[in-house]
Amino acid sequence: MFKGILIQKDAQGYRAQLQEMEEENLPEGEVLLEIAYSTINYKDALAITGFGPVVRRFPLVPGIDFSGTVLASKDPRYQEGDQVLLNGFGVGEHHWGGLAQRAQVQADWLLPLPKEFSPWQAMAIGTAGYTAMLSILALEKFGVTPEQGEIIVTGAGGGVGGIAVMILAHLGYRVVAASGRPALRDYLLELGAVEIMDRALLAAPGKPLGKERWAGAVDVVGGPVLANVCATTRYAGVVTACGLAGGMNWPATVAPFILRGVTLAGIDSVQAPTQLREEAWRRLARDLDVERLQGMSREISLSEAIPVAKALLEGSVRGRVVVNVNK
Repeated sequence: MFKGILIQKDAQGYRAQLQEMEEENLPEGEVLLEIAYSTINYKDALAITGFGPVVRRFPLVPGIDFSGTVLASKDPRYQEGDQVLLNGFGVGEHHWGGLAQRAQVQADWLLPLPKEFSPWQAMAIGTAGYTAMLSILALEKFGVTPEQGEIIVTGAGGGVGGIAVMILAHLGYRVVAASGRPALRDYLLELGAVEIMDRALLAAPGKPLGKERWAGAVDVVGGPVLANVCATTRYAGVVTACGLAGGMNWPATVAPFILRGVTLAGIDSVQAPTQLREEAWRRLARDLDVERLQGMSREISLSEAIPVAKALLEGSVRGRVVVNVNK
C-alpha cells in the first residue's frame, strides 16, 4: 500500500482525494519507482481542481514530474537503487504521475538524476525550470545575445518565469519581468530583473505593431500578453511561447512576422526528445544558481498539495513548490 492523490470522475462528480492505494493497481511500466519528491505546476493545479481538461483518463494520479529511486526495472539501463527524474510524456495526464509514493513508468521517460542536484533540488527545478531552459536554448538557437537588448519574461512570478529571470540574468541578459502582482517587485529584483513591468500594460488589446523594444521574450501567459509582446519585439527578435496562463486565444496579426522578421518559437516540454532534455539539464547544472533556487522554493507535504493547487490558480503562490510525498 502507498499514499497518493487520486482523481476520479463518476456519478459523484470530479474530485481529487488523498488516499491509500495498492501497488498492483499501478499502470503498466518497465520501471517501478519509490518517489521522493514531486511538484505543483500550473498543469497539476488544473488537473487537481478540474478547471482545465488536463486529465484524459480516470482514475488517475496527477503530477507531471517527480524524482525518486528505482525499486525494480525490466530495462537494463536502470538498476535497483538508481536515482532518476521524470518530466512530461503525459505522466499526470494520461498515465499515473508523481503525486504519490510509488510510480511505474516506461524507461524511455526517465533521465538519470544529474550528479549536480539532489532529488529535492531536481524538483525545485522541475518541469518549470526545465521549460525555462528549453526557452533559453531556443533564444540562443536563433541568435539572441545579451548585447542585442532587453529580454522580457511574462508571468515572472510563477515557476517558469522566475527561473527564466534568474538564469537569463546570470547569463548577462538585461531582463524585464512582467507580473500582475505588485507585491513581488522585490522578489523579482532579487532574482535578477532590472525592471518590473505591470502585466496590465500588456493585457489590454493592442495595435498590430508597437514601438520596438524587446530583443527576445519568454512568454508564459499567452493570450493578449503574447500578442502585445510580439507586436513590440524588435526587428529579427525572438519570442518563445511556453504557457497559457492568460488563455489559449491569441488576438494577433502577422505584422510582426512579415514586417519585422520576428520569430515565434513554440516550446513543448512534454514530448521533447531525450537529447534536448539532456542538454537542458546539463545547462541547468551549469547556469542555475542553486542558492537562489532554494530561496524561491518551499516544501509542502502530500496532504497540502490539493489546497496549494487551488491557491496557485488564484495567483497567491510564487516561485516553486516542492512536494515531499513521504511527509
